[in-house]
Amino acid sequence: MKVEEYINSILKRDGVAHFTLLDPAKQDPHEAVEIAKQAEKAKTDALMIGGSIGAGQLVDITAKEIKKEVKLPLIAFPSNASDVCSSVDAIFFMSLLNSTNPYYITGAQALGALLVKKYKIEPIPMAYLIIEPGGAAGWVGEAKLIPRDKSEIAAAYSLAAQYFGFRFVYLEAGSGADQAVPVSMVHAVKKSVSIPVIVGGGIRAPQVAAEIVKAGADIIVTGTLIERTLNVESSLEKIVAAIKSAKVS
Repeated sequence: MKVEEYINSILKRDGVAHFTLLDPAKQDPHEAVEIAKQAEKAKTDALMIGGSIGAGQLVDITAKEIKKEVKLPLIAFPSNASDVCSSVDAIFFMSLLNSTNPYYITGAQALGALLVKKYKIEPIPMAYLIIEPGGAAGWVGEAKLIPRDKSEIAAAYSLAAQYFGFRFVYLEAGSGADQAVPVSMVHAVKKSVSIPVIVGGGIRAPQVAAEIVKAGADIIVTGTLIERTLNVESSLEKIVAAIKSAKVS
């Protein structure tokens, strides 16, 4: 089964999915493997690997080690064409639609496309939108951040993404953000599109994750939490349980 088919099967079965994001620039390969193993025990549905600051060869090295120990799908979440590696199962082939620099909309994608084909990686087309405060992702991607009180702008970009043919849209508040994407914005985007909505950044509490799912998010991404907690498995279990329960209710 292809990774995109797997994701859609999870959404069809549970109504919501949880992904764990690993940043090779912040964990050495051994630490990343241990986090991935704990995330798998916590019932996360897939692993993402990448970050806002290009990790280059570390992505490939870390991905190879994770694949030896963990059976979950491993999806590249590249910040640049240099992050494309052959050791992942799929790649979010993403375009930062609200960047002010064409490089992050189509330029890096053109440079990375040939590598994706060469390595026979499954591409999953995804629109990427950065919301205030944006964090490092917003700075690196030269994004014109979408204001937190302008849900209609996020909805308009998301609908445009769907019309362009993207199969997912990702609302990103930024790694380590002190606030997650507003639930009102998630709700507005979900009302406007029929493609799955991914939400990440600033989601560290089960209650926050549940509220975002109730607002319409299909996939919750947890990243910074795993870098700060002393018990990855326990922390992720609470997040996963909260979003699955929220969808059922």
